[in-house]
Parts: sequence; structure tokens; C-alpha cells
Amino acid sequence: MSKPYKLTWNYGDPREYLRLYEKFEMPPLIITCAITGGWQGKEANPNLPETPEEQAKSTFEAYEAGASIVHVHARDPAKGYAEPVGSREIYYDINKRIRELCPDIIINNTTGGGPKMSIEDRLQSVYANPEMCSLNVGTLVMRAVYKARKPPLTGRDQDEYVESVFRNTYSDTERFAKEMLDRNIKPEIETFADGNWYLIDNLISKGLLKPPYFIQFVLGMTSATPPTPWHLLTNTAYAPPNTMFNVLGVGVHQVPLTTLAIILGMHVRVGMEDNIYYARGVKAKSNAELVARTVRIAKELNRPIATPTEAREMLGISKTPTKY
Repeated sequence: MSKPYKLTWNYGDPREYLRLYEKFEMPPLIITCAITGGWQGKEANPNLPETPEEQAKSTFEAYEAGASIVHVHARDPAKGYAEPVGSREIYYDINKRIRELCPDIIINNTTGGGPKMSIEDRLQSVYANPEMCSLNVGTLVMRAVYKARKPPLTGRDQDEYVESVFRNTYSDTERFAKEMLDRNIKPEIETFADGNWYLIDNLISKGLLKPPYFIQFVLGMTSATPPTPWHLLTNTAYAPPNTMFNVLGVGVHQVPLTTLAIILGMHVRVGMEDNIYYARGVKAKSNAELVARTVRIAKELNRPIATPTEAREMLGISKTPTKY
């Protein structure tokens, strides 16, 4: 990289923040694009990619716009791609298509899956040869509506009300972490609430996580941490040394929270999994549109954009992209 920078630091030290910002030593910004997700689909925004072909094309556009990581959810062709699916074969197909178009992007498969999926289903993505996987810590209670899909869409003829528990116990998180460690997969550790640090500390104490720890603050989910600047800043106080932060805000909170993350020297996740709108009442045209806005804001705030090669170096991921 062209300039020295600090990969991690003590966010509670205002003098260090001032020095880093004034000397332009903030690290290059890693942008993750979560292209589709496991909840809403084309019934919410017709531009959201669902099929493997659409996901690969959307990833390429986001990659061209500045994303260095893609976060992938497979969808079930047997249900018209209306719902997520746990299938290593489908994940492998999506990953292969993405690699053909994006030779060095970091491929990050979800292990969150969707609200109806079992732990075994959620683990299938780990076996599809990704370079990263989300590792969800902490349990959520969730309530939402799967909206009906009108023709030509298929898979759900009427609204479906879902109330579920997104389970991530100590034993669950240990199993996910061990599967990733055995396969040299970098965990993207998704935390939803203050108490989740206990589960993260447990994984570190058992040697199941390697630094630098890539912690994803998920702000705005139901029953989770509220999406406010105060909650984001407070959570940094709990972090162990050698922690890198990634930030997402759900829905309307995406832009304010990712902008704050850019200012603080953290990293960001954007994309249609988290937010289907570009502005109030205006649906996003593509994932690339959301990435391009993030790039523009970052440049105005003097944060360079990390290339996939730089992101690999920062995260400790192999410089040689996975082949499919």
C-alpha cells in the first residue's frame, strides 16, 4: 500500500483518533456488498438479484463500483427463488459464477441463511469453498412479513407472517467457528447486541478465532441493538485488541451509520440485503448504485477505497483467490 496506516487501534483514545485522521493514516475502506439476503426479494424491489446468474452479474457491477467483498445468500429454485436455501451445490455454483466475473473479489457466504433454516442447513455454505463466512453470535427473536409475489414471480401467493428465533447459542457458535477454522475460512463475526461480546470472548479463549477479528456491527434488526451513533460508539469499548470493525445499518439507517463508520476509520457493508431504497420513496436501481454512493462519500472524507488485494492483506486472507 502506498501510505502507512493503522489497521486497528483504541477507539477510546481521542488523541490517537486525531493523529490518525490529521495525518491521513486511516486504513483504506473495505466495502462489503450484501447483494440479496434471506428475507425480501423481487417482491420488495424488482432490481434485487435472486438467481445465480443475477447474483453474479450484480456482484460484478458492485465490484466494478468499488466493493472488495461480496456477501452471498443462496435462494431456492424449487420455490421460485422466493426463499433462501441451504445447499452447498447452489452456493458453489454462485461462487463459481462470481469468481469467473470477479477474479479477486473476496467471497463471503452467509451462515445466517434465513428465518426457517436449521443449523445444518445454515452450515452448508461453509462447504462451498468460500474465503469468508458470516459467523453470527447471539440469539434474536424476529417478526416480519414475507410479502406475496405477484406474477410473473412465483413462490408465495399471499403474505406470510413469520415469527421466529434466530438461534446462535454458545455451542452453535463454537461449531460454526470450528468448521471455518478447519477450512481456513475467515469469519465475519456478526454481533447484534452488547451481550454478544461474551460469546466472542468465549471463541477467542478457545482458540477458535484468529486476529485480526473482523467484527460486523448489525444495527437495526428487531430485538437487537438500536441503530444509533451512541450504541455504535459504546460497543467499541467492549472489543478485544486487534479488532477491525465493519458496520451496517438496516433500511433508512444505512447511510448515516456507514458514513459515521467511514469517519471513524471503520469499514462498511451496504447492499440490498440491508436496504432496498436509495432515497426516501426511491428504490435502488442496483447494488452497484449503493456501493458507488459509499465510494463517493468516502472520497469526500479522505478515505481511500481498499482494493480486493489490499482487503486480503488487511484481513489476513490468502493473496491467491480461491478457484472453483
